[in-house]
Formats: sequence, structure tokens, C-alpha cells
Amino acid sequence: MAGNFFSRFARPRQKRTSVFNGQDLKKAILAGHAWLEQHREAINALNVFPVPDGDTGTNMSLTMRAATKEIADSDELSAAVIAEKLSRGALMGARGNSGVILSQILRGLSQGLAGKTTFTAQDFAAAYAEAAKLAYRAVIKPVEGTILTVVRESAEAAVQSASAGGDLIATLGETVAAAQASVARTPDLLPTLKQAGVVDAGGQGLTTILEGIWRYARGESVQLSAREQQVDEAEIHKGNVTSIEEEYGYEVVFLLHGENLDLERIRDTITTMGGVSTVVAGDTKLLKVHTHTPTPGKVLDYGVSLGSLQDINIENLQEQSLRYAAESARERGLIGQANGAHAAAGTSGGGTGTAVATPPAALLTERRPVGAIGTVAVAAGQGWVKVFESLGVAAIVPGGQTMNPSTQELLEAVEACPAEQVILLPNNGNVILSARQVPQLTAKQVYVIPSDSLPQGVGALLAFNFEADFDANCRAMERAIAGVQVAEITQAVRTVRIDGVSVNEGDIIGLVNNRLVTSGREMGAVLLDTVGRLNAGECEILTVYYGADVTARAADETARRIKERYPTPEIEVVEGGQPYYAYIISAE
Repeated sequence: MAGNFFSRFARPRQKRTSVFNGQDLKKAILAGHAWLEQHREAINALNVFPVPDGDTGTNMSLTMRAATKEIADSDELSAAVIAEKLSRGALMGARGNSGVILSQILRGLSQGLAGKTTFTAQDFAAAYAEAAKLAYRAVIKPVEGTILTVVRESAEAAVQSASAGGDLIATLGETVAAAQASVARTPDLLPTLKQAGVVDAGGQGLTTILEGIWRYARGESVQLSAREQQVDEAEIHKGNVTSIEEEYGYEVVFLLHGENLDLERIRDTITTMGGVSTVVAGDTKLLKVHTHTPTPGKVLDYGVSLGSLQDINIENLQEQSLRYAAESARERGLIGQANGAHAAAGTSGGGTGTAVATPPAALLTERRPVGAIGTVAVAAGQGWVKVFESLGVAAIVPGGQTMNPSTQELLEAVEACPAEQVILLPNNGNVILSARQVPQLTAKQVYVIPSDSLPQGVGALLAFNFEADFDANCRAMERAIAGVQVAEITQAVRTVRIDGVSVNEGDIIGLVNNRLVTSGREMGAVLLDTVGRLNAGECEILTVYYGADVTARAADETARRIKERYPTPEIEVVEGGQPYYAYIISAE
């Protein structure tokens, strides 16, 4: 099992540390983020289902990036002030369920350190115990064998160590050891992890952050040695733990402002330039572009030929060096300076970081509100944008699978919505927790419908009643999503056996209501099998949304084959344009 491989590093002679101030806390958190960045892709690879959504490492990294950006240039000596800034940054930048839970852990640390200029091991342990409590409260139905178990058990170890008289280094060491052991046990607590042959990704992410903090406290580098890099890569690729996708070249993200922008043509052109994982979302005047390419200059030149660029972010995907989530050379040198001080006390250190720009803000497509009530929807794919636009949404936030929007982006969409009562549709299970942070951050009345798929978002909007008030519509829309059955067809990104289904990397797989139900080598056979598991023969309407890589002609042929097999339901074909998933099918 891959549970402890991140922790394999030498243990130098320790220096006793009794007290941290705000600057110590800042540098320790920067080190935790740097160590997380070193292992981001390995954490992404710890995905239970073989679908292209292994982004836990990325979501936690982006959440930490938002948090550390708030403190990067701060000379504040108060631990309480640094912790409060971290908490706020993490909350606003939280992405995905793991990112939201991480933000609550940092919030708990902030509450526990409130009013403290410095803190001891006992103070840290008490604050970390508070962090564990808030993490559990963030989830409506906590599940053991996840990051929640890891934070609770490691917090218990911290309290025990500090109560026994351990200093900060000793207490951090016991905390890390307990977190590693807890991660290793997650498959015993959550059967799906054991079936997939992985440990919990969120728990591993938290453990990795704690390891980085401990490394800083002991004066160790937060850059992988050659041996650690080899071990890390071996662990990613052995057994059932494989990388989600080959990372190469550069990740390029930018906003494109122009006139009469042709989304499909732009996406296809970037793809012909060698771009992979290309997602283009927005409207004819403003697009958000995301791609992986070996030649970022060509993509940017192409963008400039179409209009003006804004919020450009370029990241080297091959580079596995640490990142301190900051944008200045001074910030990158902080840990190296700190490690130098520790080295003078008899420990090893050093290391430099790579500056990373903050991800661009959400692209908002403003629409008219539905009467006095506005709706905000998360959507990926130009076809889905058109669908939600036709249903009267006030704003659309691009995002979904592998591109989870942050709490800040969702909040900005709500604030831009020209209505004081707003219904928010996350339309992805990994966006719901981020969405649920929004109501506490705005003076508007906001209700989150827990839609975990795009068809559920459509079903909710179809249940909207122009004559009803806010509360009645919220209840009706929430009831409506419970009746939406969803099938998804995609390609497996790794080999696994789960829920009794054997899958080989590259297989076509079918999911029904987020459960893997079938796999095979031929798209048509898998699709018909999956639709049958929707009880298609008993449905009145099947809506087939085809993805970005499927032509309209192929989608019509698919609909014909479904009709031949299941003649009873009416079949509608709609362009979804979603990435990664060839078809998303809803049943009524």
C-alpha cells in the first residue's frame, strides 16, 4: 500500500524548539505547501474510480496557494494574525471537497491561536484539536477512512505528545507519525479504497502538508532528493496507483476578450497546435481557456490574434520543484534563509521555490435574473452553457470535472447576479462543499441546491416556478434533483477492479448515478449496457448530451441505436460540449 511513501527521508539530529512566533508559523506553512506541491501528482493519482477527475492534490495545492498568498509578504510577528490571514485566504480559495475541509482545518488553527503572538506545543495541539472539530462540522455526513479520520487521529496524537511534555518538534513528529499511520489504515475503514488499491487522497494530502511543516521545524529541505524522486515516481506507477494523465510541457490558462469568438473553432485550433486537456468555456465576447501544451507561446500568440488576454497563468508541468505559492523572489528565499539558520544549529536545509501566479478569477456570463430570484450555475462545455442560459440563469461559472471553481469564484458570481435572492447550482459533487461556504460570505440570501451533476441542475431549473416565492422554489428544486437519473460514458484512466467491475486502462466505462456499472472496449456496447441500467425501457424521456470530442452525426447515430434497443422513451439529443465525458444521459 502506498500510505507511507511520502515520509521516507533521513532524520537528522533535532534541535529543541519550544516556541514559534508568526514568522515561524508563516515559514512552516510555506514549507508545508512546498512539500505538497512536490507530491501533487502522486496525490492526484490516488483516485478511487478510474475516471478523469483525480484532482485532490491539485485542489489542495490551489487552496494552499490562496492561503499562503495572503501571508507571503507579511512581516507580522503575531501568530494569531498570520493564522487569521491563512484562514481567510484558504476559505476564499477553497476548491473541491478536500480543499474546503483543508480550509476548515486552517480555520480551526486560527481559532485556536487567537490572541497569541507566540505558541508552544501545547498551544499547537489545542488549536489542531479545534481544527479537527471544525473539519467534521464542515461535512453533513462525515465518513471515516477519509481526511477527517486523519486529522482527528493526528490531533489526538498531538494532544497526547504535548501533554507528555514534548516540545514543538517532538509534538509535530508525533503528529506526522500518527497521520501517516492513519492514512495507511484508511483502506480498512473505507472498502472502496481497498478495492481500488489506494489510500485516501485527501488524508495523504494533509499528511504531506504536515510532513513539510515538520521538515521546516527540523531544518530539512522541502525539495525532493534524487532518491526520494525515484521512490515517489515508483510508487505512483506501481500496482493500481498510476498517474491520471501524462504531464508534460506547460499548463496555460487565460481569459480572452473579443468579439464574435467561436468557441469550437478556438478549441479545435488549440488542439491542432498540440494542446491536450483543452477546455474552452464562455460566450462570444469572453472565454476562459485552459490547455496543456509544449509551446505556450504559440497558444498565446493565437489568443492575441483574436482579442486581448487577461489573467494569464503558465505553469511548467514537468517541473516538480517546490512552490511557495508566492510571486516574488524574496518570498521564494524565505525557507532557504530559515533553513540556513537551522543549519547553523546543526541541521541540514536549503532549497528554492518557483513562483506561481494565482489562478484567474471565474468567468462570469451575466444573464437576466428570473424575476426577483437569480440563479447561478456551474457548467463545463459551450452546449451546457447554452442550455442553462436558455433556462434563465443569471450567471454561469465555468468549471466542473477537474476544474473545480473556488469559493471566491462562486461568491463573485453570486455578487454579480442582479438579484438579492440567489439559488446556487454547483452541478458537481466536488463543488457542493465550496458552494456551501458562499451563503456565510454575502449579505444576499443564498440557497445551495446540492446538484451533483449537470442534468440535476437542469432538472432543478425546470422545477422553478415563476409564481412561487424563494423558499418554495428552493424546496421544489431540491425535490426535483432527487428524481434525476444520470448515466455517464468516459474512458478509464487506469486499471482497477471495483464494485465487481474489472476495468483496464483505456476501456470505455459506464457510470450510473456516480457508480461504476460496466466497462468494455467498444463505445456502442458499453453505452447501451449503461442506458439499460437506467431502466430505460420504463422512462418517458432520455436526453443524450454529447461531449466535446463527439460529432453531432455520431450523437445522432447513438440516439438511433438507443431507440432500436429501447423503443419506449422519447430521445432528445443535445450538444453538451463537456470535456472528458463522451456522453452524459439523463432519464425521466
